[in-house]
Amino acid sequence: MVLVTVTRTEMAKSIKKTAQGSAANINAVEDSVLRELRDENETLRAELEDLRVLYEATIEHGEAVEDQLADQSIKLENLSKQLAKYLSPQVYRSIFEGRQEVKIAATRKKLTVFFSDIADFTETADRLESEELTSILNQYLTEMSNIALKHGATIDKYVGDAILIFFGDPETRGVTEDALACVRMAVEMQERMKQLQGVWQESGISKPLKCRMGIHTDYCTVGNFGSDDRLDYTIIGRGVNTASRLESLATPGSVLISFETYSQVKDHVKCAENGEVTVKGIAYPVTTYEVIGLKEVAPAEDNPDLAQMSEQLANLPESMSQEDRNKLVSSLRNALKRLTPSDLD
Repeated sequence: MVLVTVTRTEMAKSIKKTAQGSAANINAVEDSVLRELRDENETLRAELEDLRVLYEATIEHGEAVEDQLADQSIKLENLSKQLAKYLSPQVYRSIFEGRQEVKIAATRKKLTVFFSDIADFTETADRLESEELTSILNQYLTEMSNIALKHGATIDKYVGDAILIFFGDPETRGVTEDALACVRMAVEMQERMKQLQGVWQESGISKPLKCRMGIHTDYCTVGNFGSDDRLDYTIIGRGVNTASRLESLATPGSVLISFETYSQVKDHVKCAENGEVTVKGIAYPVTTYEVIGLKEVAPAEDNPDLAQMSEQLANLPESMSQEDRNKLVSSLRNALKRLTPSDLD
């Protein structure tokens, strides 16, 4: 009996010892897992910090890139505005809007061509200092260009005091409207020249500056001419030569147009036939007209159908609002005042 008791006691001790060992093992495992979790947590924290630093650096870099892009955009816009001054606005827009490619190409179109220059400008230039001449010439070209752009012209080029302008490309309103716009432009230019004569006389120019202008409507070749490295958007052809000859034949302060232009604008422009002229390079005589001025637009005649008006008044709807009634009464009072000399209360 004693032996059995001892054996049970030992067994109990053994079980207790085993249990303690198992608990110790469990604690050890838990400690190991906790250490691994702490290590992993520290690693994640470090990675998160690296990501935060990277994010902030990316934001700063992005802001720097945006600032650089904004600066480049402003520079490009300023450069574009400067380059635009070397092109007519219509040509500039057609290129930047993708309606026209910058390559050697040309088409045939019916255009109205305008030439002008200042009569006896060489004599005037000889009397002026270069600074004075530059100031007057730039003022003249600026004033004429503003008027040209106002009427939708395409300014081809300046050659000293001469100006070459055309209507009908790259934008057109139709042959008739283009020709009419060109003549209206020329008339306004001559009027402006008369105003500038007083300004220039005050600056020391004793002889008034006067322009000769020639206009012709004809088919021309228009487009990009030149080389792969240097292009000029311009027009060539018989129509250009004719307009140039007309300008040289015009008297100072006048506008000389061809019959081709006259036929387009005769309903809106007063002209005096100037006879036929022989133009160098043209096999046949050219009939010319001198522009006198623009015809006044007659106001539309007020011829109301009184019978129809009376019938409408007799059949007024009974359901009219008070506001409509007041408006009608006011209109009738105004009409009666025009028909009778006495005022109505």
